[in-house]
Amino acid sequence: MEISFLVLFTLLFFQRFGTSTDIMITTSSNVTCIENERHSLLIFKKSLTNTHNVLSTWKGVECCKWQGIGCHSRTGHVVKLDLRALVSLETLMLDDSFGLQGKLSNSLENLKHLRYLDLSMNEFSGNIPKFLGSFKRLEYLNLSGSGFDGVVPQNLGNLSRLQYLDLRNTFLLDKTYEDHKTFSGYFDFSEVVIVDDLGWLSTLSSLRHLDLSGVTIGEHIDWFHQVNMLPSLLTLNLACSGINIPPIKYVNFTSLNSLDLSRNGIHSTIPIWISNLTSIMHLNLQFNQFHGQIPSFFGTLNALDSINLSFNSFNTSIPELLCNLSSLLHLDLSENMFFGPIPASLGLLLRLEDLYLNDNKLGGNIPMSLGQLSKFKNLDLSYNSLVDILFETHFSKLKNLRHLVLSSSSLALNFSSGWLPPFQLQNFFASSCSVGPHFPSWLQTQTNLQKLDLFNSSIMDTLPQWFDNILSYILELDISDNQIHGKLPRFHDDINSQRKYRILKMNSNKFEGLLSTIPSNVSWLDLSNNLLSGHIPQTHGRMNPSLEVVNLSKNRFNGSIPIHLCEVTNMQVLDLSHNMFSGRLPRCLGNLIHLNVIDLAYNTITGVLPRSLGSLKDLISLHLQNNRFQGDISLSLQNLTNLVTMDLGNNLFMGVIPFWIGKRLSNLKTLNLQSNKFTGNIPLQICQLNALQYLSLANNSITGTIPRCLGNLSGMIITASDYYSTSNYEESILVTMKGRQLLYTKTIAFPTSLDLSSNNIVGEIPNTLMNLVGLTNLNLSCNLIKGNIPFTIGSLKHVESLDLSMNKLSGQIPQSLTSLNFLSYLNLSFNNLSGSIPVGNQIQTLDDKSIYKGNDRLCGPPVSRSCKKNDTSYNHVSEKEDQVDTMRLWFYVGMGPGFVVGFIGLLGSLHFIRNWRVAYFKTFENVYGWLTLLVVLNLARLRRSVLE
Repeated sequence: MEISFLVLFTLLFFQRFGTSTDIMITTSSNVTCIENERHSLLIFKKSLTNTHNVLSTWKGVECCKWQGIGCHSRTGHVVKLDLRALVSLETLMLDDSFGLQGKLSNSLENLKHLRYLDLSMNEFSGNIPKFLGSFKRLEYLNLSGSGFDGVVPQNLGNLSRLQYLDLRNTFLLDKTYEDHKTFSGYFDFSEVVIVDDLGWLSTLSSLRHLDLSGVTIGEHIDWFHQVNMLPSLLTLNLACSGINIPPIKYVNFTSLNSLDLSRNGIHSTIPIWISNLTSIMHLNLQFNQFHGQIPSFFGTLNALDSINLSFNSFNTSIPELLCNLSSLLHLDLSENMFFGPIPASLGLLLRLEDLYLNDNKLGGNIPMSLGQLSKFKNLDLSYNSLVDILFETHFSKLKNLRHLVLSSSSLALNFSSGWLPPFQLQNFFASSCSVGPHFPSWLQTQTNLQKLDLFNSSIMDTLPQWFDNILSYILELDISDNQIHGKLPRFHDDINSQRKYRILKMNSNKFEGLLSTIPSNVSWLDLSNNLLSGHIPQTHGRMNPSLEVVNLSKNRFNGSIPIHLCEVTNMQVLDLSHNMFSGRLPRCLGNLIHLNVIDLAYNTITGVLPRSLGSLKDLISLHLQNNRFQGDISLSLQNLTNLVTMDLGNNLFMGVIPFWIGKRLSNLKTLNLQSNKFTGNIPLQICQLNALQYLSLANNSITGTIPRCLGNLSGMIITASDYYSTSNYEESILVTMKGRQLLYTKTIAFPTSLDLSSNNIVGEIPNTLMNLVGLTNLNLSCNLIKGNIPFTIGSLKHVESLDLSMNKLSGQIPQSLTSLNFLSYLNLSFNNLSGSIPVGNQIQTLDDKSIYKGNDRLCGPPVSRSCKKNDTSYNHVSEKEDQVDTMRLWFYVGMGPGFVVGFIGLLGSLHFIRNWRVAYFKTFENVYGWLTLLVVLNLARLRRSVLE
């Protein structure tokens, strides 16, 4: 597809505006090239890189015969230089090199007689050359997309004869139906072109066409005053220029027939001076946040044939005044907030070809009058609140209809099985409409159909036999999320076919049986969530090298992962999860160097991870959970520095957690290593993963303490952000949260979670963990953690699930726990907690006794043990016991030092006071004598009793 989709006047300037009487451009052999001009052109050629041989004809002496050169028919002077490069859309999107490259030589300055200069769509470097202002006879200048950057030279104001000036740095793409949500957009070039003054513009009094789209003008430049001095202006394009609209009522350029102010974010009501443009035919105001009413003067602009007000903020009903515009061919009101019914008066616009009302709040029925517009080509009513049943009579006169888009509205299609439509559709989108229960039989008549979207359209049927016929020429097919059953259709396996499938989505149905072949002409294959079984067929040498997405997940495929998948080196997504694949992972997967996603979860794949996976440096998401992988995590995975998700949970990995995960994989947001056989401490390098939002090391044999530095994980300090997301793959995370396993996908906000449960972790809960205020889930259960629950636990304002059960925690439950307003799950069971259970706010709704089970010294609701009477704060009875225990402790602590002090005092007294010392030893002597006599008498009695 050539550059025809761009907004250009493809006719030559002189065809558009006429020619001067003395300018006759020719390439006739009767004209002799001027030598110095030929020499200047050759210098110009030499200064450029001519990659695509654009200037291959520039040789010989007759420069007037060279491609792109036009000479005056009498004088032979070069008056035309047309070096516009023909560039396809694919080239633009791939950003491949195109056209001429290099810096523009000033040798062109010698072409003094130049009238027409087109250097557009090339890759020149540097600023716009100032010498262009010396071409005093120039009438046509096109530098659009030419690669220049910098400030537009003001000496362009010297070109007093100029009628056509195009400095565009962006290109408007035509509205096409690449999918059901495609809209008009721009292709922007990377170069920055700016103007610092537009005063020179007012001197171009002959100017009829001015295009500064994508050129940065800015709000500080008075563009309006300068443009208003150009009364002959017919076309004014200022899209993507950063301009504002001054509050002016009248303009001088009343002859204007085309105005493009799109993509400037103007944020105002539609300016009243547009009412002066009585000759206006094309009006583009999209992407500007215009609001308020559509002005009544629109109904008086009778010459209008194209209106684009899409992507604004109109919050009103569609005015009836539009029906006055009898010349209207194109009307785009999409992506606003229009409400109310579709006016039946639109059926009076008999010339209307394109009507885009999608993405609004329109309700009610579809007027039958729209079915009278026989010139309709494009009709888009999708993403509204329309409620209607469409019959054949709605379409009986729409013989020119090519694109019909009804998606995501509450519409039902009720066509008879024998209906023969008057149209031949190229695109039909009816996702989330009621099309079923039978597959629509009228589609077999649509022999030009290229794109078909029947996603979630209530079809409960088998595919008819004729479906194979239309499948052979459909480029994009989506029949997913229905209940279509039976066998898969016969895929046309023709690798040499000129009509390649781009998208084939048949997922979330009930297709069963074997997959006979992988289509060779598909770039996106999604057969997930069906009942397919058996081995993936061997298609060695038959795979489409452009295949980018393969999704066969949630089926019943078995056997080993086929090696021939390694041939598709452009593959970006490989999802074989939730099947019964076994065997080892093929080493050749390392050849798929463009892979962004590998999802092999929930299979029975065994063995060690091949080192070749380290070659997948574009990998963003790696899901290998719930398999039987074993051994250490391959060191080569440290090369996957773009990884955002790494899920290796529920396998047989062993050894210590690699420290390089924290040092090398700095982009990780999800790290799941749960349910393996890891041992040792948590490596401190994990704390370097500043993007980490989900960390699970649960169900391993990890020892040591919780690193204090985990409190520095900044990804858990902020609330969760989006993970890797693409239309090609739906990221998902299985989280143990709220006492059960919950599956989160990109349609639900991913939780910020820290799970270290079911290990052998010791020590206390670091206070630094309370810095992780973005946490929604904290699970430290089933460890050997002791000490108190941090009193600042109330800082975790976003936590929804908190599990500290089955540890050795002691002390009271902090009162700050009551400030956790989002808390919906709490488990503190089987610890040594004591005191009263806090009362207030969200925690009072958690009245399950099992939350506190196994903590015998807790009291207060909801447990049965009462706290001290008349104590409104429910202080536990054990608080008094704790006080007694404390007194005893201090008694025994004080007894030892007291004894020592008393004994030393006694000895000092005996030493210094003689009377005390005499009395003490006399008493001691008497006691000693008494004890000796007592012992002697007892021994005598004992001897006597023995003799008797």
